[in-house]
Amino acid sequence: MSFDNRRDNRHSGFGAPRKMFKATCADCGKECEVPFKPTEGRPVYCRECYQKHRRF
Repeated sequence: MSFDNRRDNRHSGFGAPRKMFKATCADCGKECEVPFKPTEGRPVYCRECYQKHRRF
């Protein structure tokens, strides 16, 4: 196995599909899916709105 294959497997959960959770974007109100369970009281953003709120 090459280094690249090991790295890809580590980040992909060894081929297992990631559990996704439905959420509503706090900015635009669009329904989206996120790879974590949303916590009540904390905003969740869709992919497009997340880019606007992302800190560098």
